[in-house]
Amino acid sequence: MTDLSASIKPIATTMNAHSPGFAFRSLVIGLTAFLTVVDLFATQAILPSLTRHYGVTPAAMGFAVNASTFGMAAASLVVGFFSPGIDRRTGVLLSLALLAVPTSLLAVAPNLAVFTALRVAQGLCMASAFALTLAYLGEQCSAMDAGGAFAAYITGNVASNLVGRLISAALADGLGLAWNFYFFAALNLAGAALVYFTVNRVPPMHAMTPAASPLAATIAHWRNPQLRASFGIGFCILFAFIGTFTYVNFVLVRPPLSLGMMDLGLVYFVFLPSIVTTLLAGRVAARLGTRPTIWGALTVAGLGLPLMLSPRLSEVLAGMVLVGVGTFFAQAAATGFVGQAAADNRGIASGTYLTCYFCGGLVGTAVLGRLFDAFGWQACVFGVGAALAAAALLTFALKR
Repeated sequence: MTDLSASIKPIATTMNAHSPGFAFRSLVIGLTAFLTVVDLFATQAILPSLTRHYGVTPAAMGFAVNASTFGMAAASLVVGFFSPGIDRRTGVLLSLALLAVPTSLLAVAPNLAVFTALRVAQGLCMASAFALTLAYLGEQCSAMDAGGAFAAYITGNVASNLVGRLISAALADGLGLAWNFYFFAALNLAGAALVYFTVNRVPPMHAMTPAASPLAATIAHWRNPQLRASFGIGFCILFAFIGTFTYVNFVLVRPPLSLGMMDLGLVYFVFLPSIVTTLLAGRVAARLGTRPTIWGALTVAGLGLPLMLSPRLSEVLAGMVLVGVGTFFAQAAATGFVGQAAADNRGIASGTYLTCYFCGGLVGTAVLGRLFDAFGWQACVFGVGAALAAAALLTFALKR
């Protein structure tokens, strides 16, 4: 049995970036991330079909699909509070196994209310696995090595955006909506199997936990201006990302672009560059510093917004590439910074960050959906730009 914990435990010197052990560790971390959150964004690729199926508005369907972020926000906070006493391997394993239940039930959801509730349940399971894995990485990696580990995890997240959407679009187009959800339930179980065979039992971090209560530790984190700014940056990043890649689907299927379902899935090859660039985020942040890294990433994302207003598909796709590269790069840098800025109770810090991050996605879905329905795509893009600008302002509070 392969022991992933042995691959990423604290060591006196950092692991060589070209060593076989580093490559294997990055592969397993990335694959775990992929199978953890593949359900989160894959459903966005079939938003137009779901909108027709349930006979609702784009904003209503967008909110229902992204209701998983509400469950993720709630679970991140709870798991963060209690993570010091939770066995990492068991927690992630159970979360991924249970995730298959609401995923499969989505295939037979009779109405939008039930669909929304099941998406919330998915979010609860996904965030439990996500938060425990981030806490595990923060505790088991050396300070210098943590950036690469977090970047590998976020890269798996990026890959799930691309591959998940492609699979979802292909299955829905060829076999129907129900088989799409059954297939993703099988992927959830594959994630549980991966954790079972690659991660040995990791004990709760009692020895590393100070006497302060979880509530006191959370308050202490919020009093830290750098962590507080990081939480706000996470909120703004997913606000912008969700707003862009939820409602652009409706732009792509309408005239003048008028893409079909399978073509809509293929559009998400725009995430391919992000898979490569996000893996470099840890090294770039270590070399240049967190603030320049996030500012540069947000600038790249901002440059993509005007392109997405074009009536030409090539320019819209270029804009999507830039927004994807920029937001994921910024997310990887911010996530790694939280793990380093929290002197103790890193599980609680990671859980708080993820709560703010996923709350940003939920709020972004609601606010930008209203803008999209009432004023159109241009107003939605303007709202995305405002979120990126707010994240850039908050980055001033971060220090090396």
